[in-house]
Amino acid sequence: MNNKLNTGTSVALVVATIMILAIGVIGFGLAPIAPILLVIGMIMVVARFRGISWQASQTALIKGVESGLTPLFLFLLIGALIALWLAIGVIPTMIWVGFKVLTPAFFLPTAFITTSIIGTLIGSAFTTLSTVGVALMGVGTLMGINPAIVAGIVLSGAIFGDKNSPLSDSTNLASAISETDLFAHIKNLMWTTVPAWSLTFIVTIVMSLGHQTHADATRKITALLPLLQPTWWAIVPLGLLVVTAWLKIPAIPALMINVLVSSVMFLTQHSLNAWADLLVNGFHTTSTNATLMSLLNRGGMSAMMETIMMIMLALALGGLLSGLGILNRVMAPIVVHLRTQRSIVLATLLTGIGANFLVGEQYLATILPGQLFKESFKKVKLSALSLGRTIEDSGTVMNYLVPWGVAGGFAAQTLGVPVIEFAPFTLFALLSPVMSVLSAVTGVGLRQKEQK
Repeated sequence: MNNKLNTGTSVALVVATIMILAIGVIGFGLAPIAPILLVIGMIMVVARFRGISWQASQTALIKGVESGLTPLFLFLLIGALIALWLAIGVIPTMIWVGFKVLTPAFFLPTAFITTSIIGTLIGSAFTTLSTVGVALMGVGTLMGINPAIVAGIVLSGAIFGDKNSPLSDSTNLASAISETDLFAHIKNLMWTTVPAWSLTFIVTIVMSLGHQTHADATRKITALLPLLQPTWWAIVPLGLLVVTAWLKIPAIPALMINVLVSSVMFLTQHSLNAWADLLVNGFHTTSTNATLMSLLNRGGMSAMMETIMMIMLALALGGLLSGLGILNRVMAPIVVHLRTQRSIVLATLLTGIGANFLVGEQYLATILPGQLFKESFKKVKLSALSLGRTIEDSGTVMNYLVPWGVAGGFAAQTLGVPVIEFAPFTLFALLSPVMSVLSAVTGVGLRQKEQK
């Protein structure tokens, strides 16, 4: 089947895909759903004209969607959890504490450190964003800080935590693909992760210098604090989240446990009908305060549906590009001509970044370059640890900067800021591949095969 799409056709399809997505999303400002659907139709029609059956295309498409069922279901649970945490006072308590503890001059560095620590403890950027991230977005925005900057910094910390936690799915995946020990893999990540984190932290300090809360923002915060009503029991679901992570309970059952416990807490004071409506439609405060309404009226499984639709289509596109052999056809002639350590590392980075923008799925963008370049790393005497770090620095982190990507779409939905707006400020994700390039060019931290 794959032989029917030759290299020329495959290259043309990839170029057309990039152009349609770029022109539609960036040029015309369209939501990614329509351009992705157009690209899927184009590929299926071209494949049929090249002798590939409709059934084969459908099978590849469905297989692509199946690969992302876990995060899709996860999004539904996170939508429900956000609503529950708003209703039982967990997120309002975190916002209240944030207003009491933080000042604009220290907000960005503190937010970055906080999400870095929580992300590492939990091992999930998605969960970090949907809990602590939501609270920090509220605090930062009301302090008068640009929401795009707040989102970028919060996301940077969450990505760092996810990337370096032994509990992270993506970190375990990169370790498994490169066939390396997990903790040796994490240790080797430090060559690029520590410089990227340090530079991001320095920039957050510089951006915070001289920042003062606007008078209007101060009035809003003063009026808001008495309405937030912090509660001591907020620590229960927060603690439970950390405990389930450290017990290495997978993401779906861990979130389900938290949803159940939070539901019991909600039902002590509300009816079953109110609980069912909350899970589906999200939380709506009874307050008439406009600021509080904009801050707290969110969550629910239905709120995640647009993101889920977009991600399903992106996964379907990824399934076609991968399942019909299009990506392999495009990359194969390039891989055989790479003979130096530097060129192979750079090609792996570019493939991971390109795969993110083409297939929109973090795992596929990590697996694809890992499989393509595994033998190449061996031929030039580079350690498998170098492969693992390279695919983490591109395939894993860059998905958050793709508007139609699984991670990017989720971050935009959860933080309430479009990807195109927060992407320039998601410094850790931008700096990670840069640090990997510097390592390849200078040889510093580029682990050789014989090194132990």
